[in-house]
Amino acid sequence: MNNSDFPGWHGTTIIGVRKGNEVVVAGDGQVSLGQTVIKGSARKVRRLSPGGYDVVCGFAGSTADAFTLLERLETKLEATPGQLQRASVELAKDWRTDKYLQKLEAMLIVTDGAALYVITGAGDVLEPEHGIAAIGSGGNYALAAARAMIDGDKSAEEIARGAMQIAADICVYTNGNLTIEQISK
Repeated sequence: MNNSDFPGWHGTTIIGVRKGNEVVVAGDGQVSLGQTVIKGSARKVRRLSPGGYDVVCGFAGSTADAFTLLERLETKLEATPGQLQRASVELAKDWRTDKYLQKLEAMLIVTDGAALYVITGAGDVLEPEHGIAAIGSGGNYALAAARAMIDGDKSAEEIARGAMQIAADICVYTNGNLTIEQISK
């Protein structure tokens, strides 16, 4: 099967919501190949603890590529303990300039409870407006839903759950099987 015939892997919606001193990262469990759901219970949100500092990461895109990036991020965090921004910038620099890493197809949302970033292969380390970041196939739906809920009385987790439910109702590449990690500063 040549590359143009390959239907491509789709799936994943990841959202990060900061409200008050609480940050929640939630991800769905669906992985699709073309029009077929391959797995409905994938775990795309992880907690890392390099050097004793907790960081929560969510990834969208190719799983193998994302794991490669998570390993690189963990190495950067071990070299700069407690400095998520510096580690994220170093990862983004490597990702943009290293010929091997340039081929990786994934995006990350990372948080240490204080900062919330989206890291891309274009060399971006973005701190989202309104304390909400979303990536993946249903990311825009989840982002819009979370922004509509952020000013109410709901907690960060309630907002993330509600936004993911709306994304799952709209996006065929997103399901309601959630993995949720919470972190506070």
